[in-house]
Amino acid sequence: MRSPSFKQALATSLFIGASLYSHIAFSQGSVKPSVVVETKIRNIDGVAAVVNTGFVTRKEIDDRVAALQKQGGKLPDPATLRKTVLERLIIEKIQMQNAQQDGVTVSNSELDKIINDIAAKNKLTLAELKVKIAATEGSYQRYRDLLREDIIISRYREREVEGKIKISDAEVDNFITDRNREAASVGTSASAARSTPAAKGAPEEIDVAQIFIPVEASAGPGAQAEGKKKADALLREAKGDVDFLQLGAMAAKENPKIKFQALGYRTPDRLPQLFYEAIRNTGSGQVANVVVKSPAGYHVLKVLDRRALLAGAPEPQQAAPQNAVPSTPQNIMVTQTLSRHILLRSRAGLIDQDAERRLAGYRDQVRAKTADFAELAKKHSEDGSAANGGNLGWMGPGDLVPEFDQAMNRLQIGDVSDPVKSEFGWHLIQVLERREAQLTVEKQRQFARAAIRERKFEQAYQDWLRELRDTATVKIINADDPASSPR
Repeated sequence: MRSPSFKQALATSLFIGASLYSHIAFSQGSVKPSVVVETKIRNIDGVAAVVNTGFVTRKEIDDRVAALQKQGGKLPDPATLRKTVLERLIIEKIQMQNAQQDGVTVSNSELDKIINDIAAKNKLTLAELKVKIAATEGSYQRYRDLLREDIIISRYREREVEGKIKISDAEVDNFITDRNREAASVGTSASAARSTPAAKGAPEEIDVAQIFIPVEASAGPGAQAEGKKKADALLREAKGDVDFLQLGAMAAKENPKIKFQALGYRTPDRLPQLFYEAIRNTGSGQVANVVVKSPAGYHVLKVLDRRALLAGAPEPQQAAPQNAVPSTPQNIMVTQTLSRHILLRSRAGLIDQDAERRLAGYRDQVRAKTADFAELAKKHSEDGSAANGGNLGWMGPGDLVPEFDQAMNRLQIGDVSDPVKSEFGWHLIQVLERREAQLTVEKQRQFARAAIRERKFEQAYQDWLRELRDTATVKIINADDPASSPR
């Protein structure tokens, strides 16, 4: 739940959510390279695509499609789904091939330790874990092979992408200065800040929020049209009497690829040019008239506020007032929240509807005062906080993953949330207390560096995947027919 330091600390302990069952359900893995095995698979399954010196079989596509259909939720039409799954398998195959060529390995002893940790985190013996694996219709050896591949690809990605992201001290300083400026403006009086528009032609800052529907530039006309249609629908809703960021949260819940965020106060030169052109004449509290198309996808924009640049800041040659934004990072006050939660981890056999239903039942019991939240957490929560009644301790801005953080911040003290989904699973959240605390300069720098890295990683990762795909030799033979179809 914490992000990003919390996610790093629990990467291994939460591997069960991503690796314990999901790889059994979602992937059939890569094919062994021997000629005998290749020939057998070619004859039985049929080859959908040749990828460098390997290939993707139609059965692999069948298995992945079946797993996605079993999950439920809205899926594209069958032909589009098969093409999407094939492309995903091709990318995975390329990554695995490159990682092996570069000597990225996982020893048997390392793998044994990881599997034992997975069993322990699930409060299972190794024998019990093997029984659960068998129940998913996969052999234990197959599970080991898939888990090994997942770890190899993760290590390769970390080396090739995460390890090459550079963050300068100047970037960290600028990030902190922006946060301090916003904190200072709020401290002087939010209402005053929002009631001081810039004079015509005078320097100003604009607070813009966006809902982003990602569509890759290489996507076909169908995908582009679908993304535009969704963006247009959100734009129409945004023009109504709705909370813009709440609308974004609802859209992201339906489709986790959709992102929403408030960019904070920025001068026009610090906004993307496409954004500024779209909102140049848009007033505070108004939505841009049209959807903005960028190479990354479609953006629905809203101007939350416009104000005179650094309202209340000193004029040149004058002494700075006490509330001026400092030129170097200073300790600032932040709101910390003490909360607890019940977590149901994502895993095979637990569909979203069942998780929501279970957590909604716990919520109703707590609200009706027929059950104690801490006792329910001890019995049902599936993470390390269960023994403490789900207590997560004091958390500040950015310490938790966005979905959790946003839901928690909307709660009053004592309130219990509706079920909330994050990358870790489904949560039920209760806020116990809030306080103002000082965020030290060192803590600010740690947070800033992590936040910048997370922002840079997504772009670097997508660029890396495109480069891998573009430099690979791929020949698609047949992605449309299932393995059982006559050839």
